[in-house]
Formats: sequence, C-alpha cells, structure tokens
Amino acid sequence: MLETHEIISYVAATCTTASFLPQAILTIKTKDTEGLSLGMYSLFAIGVFCWLIYGLQIEDEAIIIANAITLILAGIILSFKVYNTFIRKQ
Repeated sequence: MLETHEIISYVAATCTTASFLPQAILTIKTKDTEGLSLGMYSLFAIGVFCWLIYGLQIEDEAIIIANAITLILAGIILSFKVYNTFIRKQ
C-alpha cells in the first residue's frame, strides 16, 4: 500500500508532466517554435535533467518517471528550436 507522501508525489508528477503535454504535442505537430525562448527551454531541460538525476539518486520512482518523460519531450522541443533558430534560417 502506498503511503500518503507517495500518493502525493505521483499526483504531483502526473499533474506537472501532463501540464507540459499540450505544448509538447502542439510543437511536435507544427514544428513551430517562433514563440518559444531558446534560453528558457535550455534552462528548463537542464533543470529537468537535474531533477531526473536527483530522482535516481534517492530512488524515487515518481520523480524518475515524470522527469524522464518531460526531459524527452523538452529535448524534442529544444531540438526543433535549435534547428529553427540556427539551421533553418541559414
């Protein structure tokens, strides 16, 4: 049986990851990154990576799963942004 703090961690992980999905899906579908900040997404991806490492260190499944999913999605969006900013414009 899950303890209360574990339930809260899974609810929080689900909410924060799910809140990122609409932006990720829209960006992946349209590949439009004009309105996205390269600096913000870079820092966001670094922060999510750090949370993932932290989750691995403390062996917290909710933190690991949520941040692994979010890092993949943020990495895809960041890749589109870098491509659109530096390669496509040339």
